[in-house]
Amino acid sequence: MNDAQDFEMKHAQGVADIAAEAARGYFRNPLQVEFKADESPVTQADRGVESKVRAYLGEHFPDDGIWGEEHGTEGDDREWMWVVDPIDGTRSFLSGNPLFGFLAARMHRGVPEIGVIGMPALGETLIGKRNGTATLNGQKIQTSTQTSLDHAVLYINEADKIYQAHPKVFAKLVASGQTRRFAYDCYPHALVAMGHVDAVVDYDLQPYDYLAVLAVVEAAGGIMTDWKGRTLTDKSACQPVICAATPELHAQLLAIVSIS
Repeated sequence: MNDAQDFEMKHAQGVADIAAEAARGYFRNPLQVEFKADESPVTQADRGVESKVRAYLGEHFPDDGIWGEEHGTEGDDREWMWVVDPIDGTRSFLSGNPLFGFLAARMHRGVPEIGVIGMPALGETLIGKRNGTATLNGQKIQTSTQTSLDHAVLYINEADKIYQAHPKVFAKLVASGQTRRFAYDCYPHALVAMGHVDAVVDYDLQPYDYLAVLAVVEAAGGIMTDWKGRTLTDKSACQPVICAATPELHAQLLAIVSIS
């Protein structure tokens, strides 16, 4: 690893640490909740964590742009750009559920070069480097080798939205896999990267929800696309997503979601 990569990896961990410390300061404490136009909640925790992260990135990556979910975009014409979701899973955070996350991706001309999934309440940080490796708290991780959906551990994220918008797909999904769970947010995808879960079907994601996850999952050996098998980019929006440990699993899930 060269000096530039060492610098990037060091600060990927650094930004995760800053976000985790800030998030834990708010977690399970009284919060003021507002609702955006799309009815998604936002709190002073979301804004406070993002402010801390932006300050850190401004100090260590002054030439990079930044796109944060809560405070918008600065320097969107720059070659390098950070995309940040300060609290992925605000509803989980609000309800005291420890499975909320922090997401950050450093993009080079629209391609995520490094991704960070932080789980502040769990003390876990996953980092993935494009064309490199993925780690959990510094230890290398990789996806499972499962190729059969019939024997897979399958997580269905945003199941209520999938049921409402694509009832036929939902019916097929709940009859798929050897073990299946309903879930939300980024942690199921992190579990794919760790090799504990074989696949996740997700729905209605924004770029700040999936770009960091994409970098980590791919570095761990997995595959992540939209429901048509297309590459996820920073220009995509409201995306349905398939995240799978192997190409074989990915293809089987693509066949299911195509019935919609």
